[in-house]
Amino acid sequence: MGEVAALRQLVGQVQELWDLYGAVHVHAHGPLPRWYLLDFEHGSIKDDHCGGRTGYSSELLKIMETNQSPPRKRPRRDKNREKASLLNSDETMKLDIWREFPEDLFETVIARLPVAAIFRFRSVCRKWCSLVGSDNFSQQYSEVPHGMPWFYTITHENASNNVAMYDPSRKKWHHPSIPLAPAKIVIPVASAGGLVCLLDLSHRNFYICNPLTQSLKEIPPRSVQAWSRVSVGMALNGTTSSEGYKVMWLRNDGNHEVYDSMQGMWSRPGDFPPSFKLPLALNFRSQPVAVGSTLYFMCSEPEGVLSYDVSTGIWTQFIIPLPLHLTDHTLAEFQGRIMLVGLVCKNAATCVCIWELQRMTLLWKEVDRMPNVWCLEFYGKHMRMTCLGNSGLLMLSLKAKRMNRLVIYDLLNKEWQKVPDCMLPCSRKKQWIACGTAFSPCPSALP
Repeated sequence: MGEVAALRQLVGQVQELWDLYGAVHVHAHGPLPRWYLLDFEHGSIKDDHCGGRTGYSSELLKIMETNQSPPRKRPRRDKNREKASLLNSDETMKLDIWREFPEDLFETVIARLPVAAIFRFRSVCRKWCSLVGSDNFSQQYSEVPHGMPWFYTITHENASNNVAMYDPSRKKWHHPSIPLAPAKIVIPVASAGGLVCLLDLSHRNFYICNPLTQSLKEIPPRSVQAWSRVSVGMALNGTTSSEGYKVMWLRNDGNHEVYDSMQGMWSRPGDFPPSFKLPLALNFRSQPVAVGSTLYFMCSEPEGVLSYDVSTGIWTQFIIPLPLHLTDHTLAEFQGRIMLVGLVCKNAATCVCIWELQRMTLLWKEVDRMPNVWCLEFYGKHMRMTCLGNSGLLMLSLKAKRMNRLVIYDLLNKEWQKVPDCMLPCSRKKQWIACGTAFSPCPSALP
């Protein structure tokens, strides 16, 4: 090992001589050379650069060029220039790709986006905005299965202006900045194909709107001049609103009219069947439901359901006894089946139950009920229930003294969900929901 020590001493002396006499000359002509010290004890190499030791050690012997200079740190400005050039080249490449993208595929892709993404898409440019309103996009959108319906509601404080829409998929409330209806108090009474039918308090003037696009159309008032309460239903002529829709109102005395959007007028197709007992005692708290072109109305006396086919003009009456201890009941529809939702109040206990109509026996069969933990909150309280949506999803407003709960029931998955409080964007005050209806969001639906 003495030889190794002698060798190290020799190299050190050479290093000192180089620092004293050779550094200036070499710096002027080129980079400093590198020296390699062999560590025989550990079988490694210590790489020392003339002018200072790095302390770097390697397990393998690497042959390096003696004139190779150490890597220099590039200025940040050069890095930013290179990054900008790469971004510009990427943008140019993307523009070239999107320029060749077939325009008909835009509609196919957009029709499968969530509703919120479609409205962001419309704000890009005028061309894309007009693309969403095209007939081809409307056809593409109708052919794609979409998710949950939305809920169009009116708050209790100011029914003419405070409109709130709830998106159950994102559990978010939306508040349109522009009122849909003129300075009149209107209530949502029916919906079909992404359109909502509004009725004023005189029960004469009807409005059809698309809540998403804020488009509104006033249809001719019904011919009956006298004030009278009516039950209103709505059904499509085909699969989309572009094929037209029909709005029907029905009174307790059997008078009725049907509005056809394709003809733009009210008509009275036939007389009310004389075999049906009058007055009908319609349940106005229950919104009619539509299955295809058939509307179903709920009657209180006799207990049952009254149906009318708006395309054929055929009436049908079903005498169906209601479950015991039932209050605040309303009809619902799910995948072509007639459902019933209501409060069962017995003694001091209250619970929300769901029934399905058995077509063979014409009896209501209970299929689900609210969890007992939730029902305990209603114990001993005088509860009132209003159904704000009755197609696939049920939004239930459960009210008692100093209590208001919004609950959603998913008929497909049989799940109960609590709805977050509805509050205006610039206010912390909780808004009380007065009435509402469910609608399938469709950006291309025209009133």
